[in-house]
Amino acid sequence: MTARSDLTPSSALPIAYYAFAHAGLAAALGTLAVDPALPAGSFYHPRMVALVHLVTLAWLSGSILGSFYIVAPLALRLPMPVRRGDWAAFWSFVLGTSGMVSHFWINTYVGMAWSAGLVSIAFGWAAWRAWRGLPGSATPWPVSLHVALAFFNILSAAVLGILLGLDRTRSFLGVSPLALMFGHAHLAAVGWAAMMVVGLSYRLIPMMLPAAMPTGRSLALSAVLIESGLTVLGVALLAGPAWVPLGAVLITGGLASFVVQIRLTLKRRLPRPPALPRRDWSTWQTHAALLWLVIATALGLALSIGVPAAWRLTAMWIYGVAGLVGFLAQIVVGMQGRLVPLYAWYRAMDAKGGPPEVGANALPSAAFARPIFLIWTAAVPLLAWGLAFQNAGAIRGGAVLLLVGLTLSGSYIGQMLRKARRPTTA
Repeated sequence: MTARSDLTPSSALPIAYYAFAHAGLAAALGTLAVDPALPAGSFYHPRMVALVHLVTLAWLSGSILGSFYIVAPLALRLPMPVRRGDWAAFWSFVLGTSGMVSHFWINTYVGMAWSAGLVSIAFGWAAWRAWRGLPGSATPWPVSLHVALAFFNILSAAVLGILLGLDRTRSFLGVSPLALMFGHAHLAAVGWAAMMVVGLSYRLIPMMLPAAMPTGRSLALSAVLIESGLTVLGVALLAGPAWVPLGAVLITGGLASFVVQIRLTLKRRLPRPPALPRRDWSTWQTHAALLWLVIATALGLALSIGVPAAWRLTAMWIYGVAGLVGFLAQIVVGMQGRLVPLYAWYRAMDAKGGPPEVGANALPSAAFARPIFLIWTAAVPLLAWGLAFQNAGAIRGGAVLLLVGLTLSGSYIGQMLRKARRPTTA
């Protein structure tokens, strides 16, 4: 029988992951702000790869792993009590990510591969806990399918990344390193981050609005199509690029299925909690992120079919920023704005030994959430423009704005944690 304490996320582990995630993204943005010429027209040189991994590993994966310890017990009814193994996995993730980024920066691929092994241990631990617990949880099987596939994909991406790093020094795979890099990147970004976001969004977005939970087998369509598309892209690495458009069409279909389900959810609204601020800026931010998903999907489909050579690199830059920053990185910010109040409430209850005087719905603050939303709305297109057309001023401006927004996000999390523990005044 599941203990009630196992379904109350009160451990410090999520905030530890969030702190490392914020530090990683801040390092990437700070580097771009100081040296906006670093991209130098290419996304495939060691120092640019290091910055990309600060976004994908430190920020996205760190935030997802931290959030999973909140979402699993609250939204999936999956017990996730934090024990020593979970903290060991966290430190393995921190050391491995730091080692990978530093070895990319100095262009030492053997060291990168060993560091990636530490990251893989962290992912493997979280995957094992999820795979073991999901069958016995109350989670609808289509949502469980997304989560299970997401962990499978990130472990596959980790293995492929390690092989790619070793191949750079030994050349034993006999496959184009650029093709392998694209396969690794899409497994990590689409198969892991997007798959997890899609699956968890079926539970989280209705909680945020609030709205009736979507149900039915149709929720599994997005997982099946996305995974099928990734499989076809994997075949394209070996059989040739003729298969790439089919893979892109399947992935597009999966993401389109997700957007349709969310649109239907928006029509099934429930009464808003009275304490929740009248204008929920964090939820607005998730909507803005979904708009960037549409842009990234359209560009990805166009690139798979064929873009004129003169515009191909420009389209690839915008595609990367739209998918990684506009959609994935931004939706993490929006979801943190609604997850952290719940987490802060349970942390305060654990500290006080009873329910806090401040309700979870009273913790969000427009004074923080509004400027965060506005900053991201301005910064993402500015950064995309700067990288697409190699405009140093726009790159620096976008990076600085995002750094300000990230600082506000960190302060907002701290403010909610403190507010939940303060006694109310008459």
